[in-house]
Amino acid sequence: MRARRGTLVADLALWAVLALPVLAVEWLHLHEPDSTWQQLAGIAALGAATALHRRLPATAFLLAAAPGLAVASSLFTLSYGCALAAFAYLMGLRSPAARPSLLAFAALAAAGTAKIAVRQVDPAAEWLVLMGTLLFGAVFPWLIGRYWRQSRELTAAGWARAEQLEREHRIVADRARLRERARIAQDMHDSLGHELSLIALRAGALQVAPGLADEHRTAAAELRAAASDATDRLHGIIGLLREDDDEQAPLGPVATLPSASRRLARALAAPDTSPSTSGTGAGARHAVWRQDPAPPGETVAELVDRAAGSGLPVRLVSAPETDDRTAYRVVQEALTNAAKYAPGAPVTVEARQDGAGTAVTVTNTRPAHPATAPPGSGSGLLGLRDRITALGGVFDAGPHEGGFRVSARLPAPGTVPGTPAGGPADAGFVHARRTARRRVGLAFGAAAVAGTVLIGGAFTWYAYTKTHAVLTPRVFAQLRLGTPLADVELRLPGRTITDPPVERAPTPPPAPADCRYYRASGELFVPVEHFRLCFDDDAAHTLIDKTVIPRAGTADQVREEEGEWAR
Repeated sequence: MRARRGTLVADLALWAVLALPVLAVEWLHLHEPDSTWQQLAGIAALGAATALHRRLPATAFLLAAAPGLAVASSLFTLSYGCALAAFAYLMGLRSPAARPSLLAFAALAAAGTAKIAVRQVDPAAEWLVLMGTLLFGAVFPWLIGRYWRQSRELTAAGWARAEQLEREHRIVADRARLRERARIAQDMHDSLGHELSLIALRAGALQVAPGLADEHRTAAAELRAAASDATDRLHGIIGLLREDDDEQAPLGPVATLPSASRRLARALAAPDTSPSTSGTGAGARHAVWRQDPAPPGETVAELVDRAAGSGLPVRLVSAPETDDRTAYRVVQEALTNAAKYAPGAPVTVEARQDGAGTAVTVTNTRPAHPATAPPGSGSGLLGLRDRITALGGVFDAGPHEGGFRVSARLPAPGTVPGTPAGGPADAGFVHARRTARRRVGLAFGAAAVAGTVLIGGAFTWYAYTKTHAVLTPRVFAQLRLGTPLADVELRLPGRTITDPPVERAPTPPPAPADCRYYRASGELFVPVEHFRLCFDDDAAHTLIDKTVIPRAGTADQVREEEGEWAR
C-alpha cells in the first residue's frame, strides 16, 4: 500500500512538472497564443501519458507527442518539448524490447511528414526540423533510458552472479568436507583394513597349523574372530564416512576364507630360498609383505625396499625427489594389488618429478601362476582415481601387455584444482556486459551519424534557400511600379522566402495581389532586410507594390537605407 501511494505521488509530481512549461510559455507569451481548450487538451494528454507510462511506455510516449505535433508539425515546441524528451527517456527505461519504441518513432515521423505535406510551407526545411527534433528530442533520450536500463540489469546480474558464487563456494566447501571424509575412509581402507585382514589371515593360519596345542589353537581362533569383528566394525565406520554413491571397501571377506588361511599356513610351513620363488607359497608370502606397519614418513624408495625385502620382485627405476604422499599411496596400492593378484610377477616402479608435477607408473608383467585371491571390487583404485582427480591430476589403471599398469599424473604442489577465476561463467558475464555496451555504443553512434547528416543537410538546405532568394538593393531600387511581371521576372532570383517576417512590414500587402518576398543580403544566421514585391492580379501582372521590411530600427533608418540604395 505504501509503495502504491509513493508511485501515485511520483506520477502526480511528474505530471505537474511537465504541465508547468505549457502554462509558463502561455503566460510569458513566448509563442502564438493558444485557446483554453487547446491548453486543457494538452495537459490532459500529458496526464494520460503519465498514468500509462509504467504499463504502456510506447503509448504514453505517443500521447505526450500528440499535443506538440498538433501545435507544430516539426514537433519543435517550447510547451511540449520537455514532455517529449521525458517520456522518450521513460520509454527506453521501462520498455524491455526495442521494437515498440521504434514503431512509435516511425509512426510519429510518418504523422509529422503527412502534416508537413498538406501545409503551404517549405516541406524540406520543415521535414529536416522534424527529423532533428525527433532525433535529439526523442531518440537520444530513449537511448539514454535504454542504456540506464541495461546498466541496472547488468548490475543486478552481477549481484546475482556474486550470490551464485557464494552458493557455489559453500557447495565446494561441503564437497571438500565430504571428500575429506572419503579420503579418511580410503586411508583406513589402505592401512588399518589391510593390517586387520592380515592379522586375521595369520591367526587363521596358526589355527590350522599342525602340532599346535589345543589352548593355543583356541587362542588363535579367538584372535581370528576378534580381528574379523574389528574388520566388520571398521567396515561399518567406513560406510558412514563414505558418500552414499561410493563403493564400499572389501575389508572382511579375504580374512575369513578358510582356504586362504590354509594356503597361508602351507606357505609359512614351506621353505623360501629365493625372493622370486613362484607358486602358492611364494604368492602367499608376496601377498603378506605389508604385514609390518609402514614407518611414519616412509618415502617411495623406502616402500619399494621394504616390499623387496618381504619377497616381492620389485625394481625401482626412479623415485621422486620430494616426499609426495599421494604418489606414495599410488605405489602402495599398486604393489598391494600386484602381490595379491599377480603373485611372482616382476614389478617395475617409476616415479619422475618435474616442474609440472609428478608422474608415477607401476607395471607388473603376466604372472607365472594364476592368482588364487578372489577378485576385488576395485575400491582402492577408485578411491585413488577420485583423490587424484580432485587434485587436478590424471589417473589410469588397466591391463598392459598381459600384465597390469597403474599410472598417475599429479599436479605440482600449490596448484589449486577447479575452475580458475575468469572461467567460463565469468567470461560469459563479461561478454554479455561488453555486448550490451557495444550495442548501446553502436546505437548512439548511429544516432550521432544520423544527427550529423540531418544537421549537415539542414544547414546545406538553409544556406541554399537563403542565398538563392537574394534580391540586391540596387536591383530593387531599379524596379519601377507598373512594370509587367514578364519584364521584372528576368531580374528576380529563382527562389522566394517561404517564412518572411510579415509582422515587421510597415504596411499590409495590397489585396488582391500576388506578393513575393526576397532577402536583401546573402548573410546567414543574422537578421537582414527583406523586400516585398506585389503584382496585380490582372493579365499583365504589373508591379503595384514594393516595400522594404526592416530587420530592426526606425523608419528614418529605413528611409536612409533606401536613399543609399537609390544612389
